[in-house]
Amino acid sequence: MSLIETKRKMHAREIYFCNEQELVDEQTLCLEILYDFNQTRPSESKKREEILSRLFAEIGPDCYIEPPLRANWGRHTHFGRQVYANFNLTLVDDTHIYIGDCVLIGPNVTIATAGHPIEPELRRQTAQFNVPVHIGNNVWIGANSVVLPGVSIGENSVIGAGSVVTRDIPANVVAVGNPCRILREIGERDREFYYKDLKIPAR
Repeated sequence: MSLIETKRKMHAREIYFCNEQELVDEQTLCLEILYDFNQTRPSESKKREEILSRLFAEIGPDCYIEPPLRANWGRHTHFGRQVYANFNLTLVDDTHIYIGDCVLIGPNVTIATAGHPIEPELRRQTAQFNVPVHIGNNVWIGANSVVLPGVSIGENSVIGAGSVVTRDIPANVVAVGNPCRILREIGERDREFYYKDLKIPAR
């Protein structure tokens, strides 16, 4: 199969075989850029911004990504503005990941677009498929969560720590668990209390 056809299948939700040397070489370039980013000093904010602008398809203003960062490709990930990602974000971006504005991502979060067939012989042949992930504006993804291929998370929603998000989550809800399920809608009480019985101070 030609490299052009393989790349088409990567973004078309079709099975392909990821053992071509050209793909390995391209991913190595991503790993080289990631290495430079992960070796930066905390004071080198401008250097970090420059490296991330080379790594990602898009990254808006006022984003802060805490090293270490992991990615398969980098070039398939799209960040809006004012995104904060804590350490150990892993982006399995074999196809596109879209992250909206003002998104908060806790430590040790994985966002994955890639999967492998259940059928053993296909896996033995390095078969893979990819389905894009969409994360809406103002979403908060708690620590140690995993977002699986094809998932969309609606704006303003909160994904509780340790969740495994296997299906779409609508806007304006709190969702938790493995598999992640809607716990409740975001409502009036959330405008009064920020954590358990702790009240939001008057502004």
